[in-house]
Amino acid sequence: MGQGKTVQRSLRSEVEHHLKERGYTLTKLGEITGINQGVLSDIFNRTPSRAMTIGHLDALAIAFNQAPGWLYELYVTECIVEGRVSRSRVVPYLVRCAEIGRQDCIQLIVPILLDNQKNLSILFSVAEKLFTNGKRQESIPFYQLVIESEKDSHGDRFVMSQYRLFRAVQGGADSEKKWKAVVRFHPYRKRLPENYQLDALLQLANVCFTLHNWKEVERYADELRELATVIYNEEVQRWEIDGVKGILETERHLVVYYGQGFLLKGLSLQLQEKYEEAISYVQAYAELGWFEFRDDLAEMEIEKFRGWAKANNYTLNLLMGRTELLSEYVNHLANNPPEILAGMFTIMETANRFGLSVDDIVERFSKEIACFQDYKDPFSLTRHLHFRYHLAIYQLDKGRVAEGITETLRCLALASRMMEQEKFQCCVAMFWKYRHSASDQQIDEFQNILEGRIK
Repeated sequence: MGQGKTVQRSLRSEVEHHLKERGYTLTKLGEITGINQGVLSDIFNRTPSRAMTIGHLDALAIAFNQAPGWLYELYVTECIVEGRVSRSRVVPYLVRCAEIGRQDCIQLIVPILLDNQKNLSILFSVAEKLFTNGKRQESIPFYQLVIESEKDSHGDRFVMSQYRLFRAVQGGADSEKKWKAVVRFHPYRKRLPENYQLDALLQLANVCFTLHNWKEVERYADELRELATVIYNEEVQRWEIDGVKGILETERHLVVYYGQGFLLKGLSLQLQEKYEEAISYVQAYAELGWFEFRDDLAEMEIEKFRGWAKANNYTLNLLMGRTELLSEYVNHLANNPPEILAGMFTIMETANRFGLSVDDIVERFSKEIACFQDYKDPFSLTRHLHFRYHLAIYQLDKGRVAEGITETLRCLALASRMMEQEKFQCCVAMFWKYRHSASDQQIDEFQNILEGRIK
């Protein structure tokens, strides 16, 4: 017998095999997939064949009851023909591979693309499409490839990749990873176009806030406020001279960046107990109705700042000892439920600072307090952590040791989950001080948290 020939798999041969197996005509296949029959004929019958899109291949997979990503490993031949890369096919192909986890296919084609520096634009486009489609984690490897391969560290593509990479890694709870991302991106922030600089500075300040790095919050808030002011004045001048209302295109309205520069500065000063200094920043965002270029969105944002300013004025006055405002503040919180989490943090800190009894307030908002654990955003998690810490101190100072230990353990578990080292250590020390009064169950819970068995 002669030696058998090896039949090489190809994209079309595999599809044609399934066509014959099911007895489908191109007309029938077109009806099932929604692909024009003429297009199908050009793909399978024309010489040279018409290129297949990744959308065509996905539609064929559904028609043949195959899993997503069917034959993706063979699709490379549609993307690179005689050494020439088809951008229109390779970009959606890599996007789909990333979306469905076909890392094997990505690793197959990326080295080929990296042979030519011009193809970095393809990898950047893939990263941008993933990022803007909400697939931020999937975009990270592509931005990293651009950063590692780009020769011009001052180029727009390199700097934007640094910014996107910084944004993409902010979703998790790993404080160390977040801080490393801040440090890595910091040198590039001022190389961005001004509209992206505003977004970047706001994000840098927010991340540092969740990391409790108040000095860095101040730095970025100052830069944000300065840049927003410069841009605003330029826009007003252009409007007055040229009659052009070409407000800069940004993620948020310009008034948000301006107001947030003052808000974040004030909050960082408050958390450093610089209350008098903080009040002047609260006053700056309390009334932004003078801001030009106001539309419905701007008016809504300005109203938010008014509300925050009112609440933060209460906070600062209470922390400075004006405790006669407490009942007024409680009524304000009752009329503004979204502020109860931040408000209870303020109330517990004030109670501990001035030796007040606030049992009635804790009882009044007990249902809301029970729901604090449902908050997931970084700012709310930070406030919840501080609230639990001050509530633990409050209960212990009132001689309610069992309740104080329970709150200490709640705070300890939250600090562990947030990887908040300072509060974690404080809670460990607090529990240790009262360990002889702890129940066996509380001691077991403490040990489980330390060993990472409770999150």
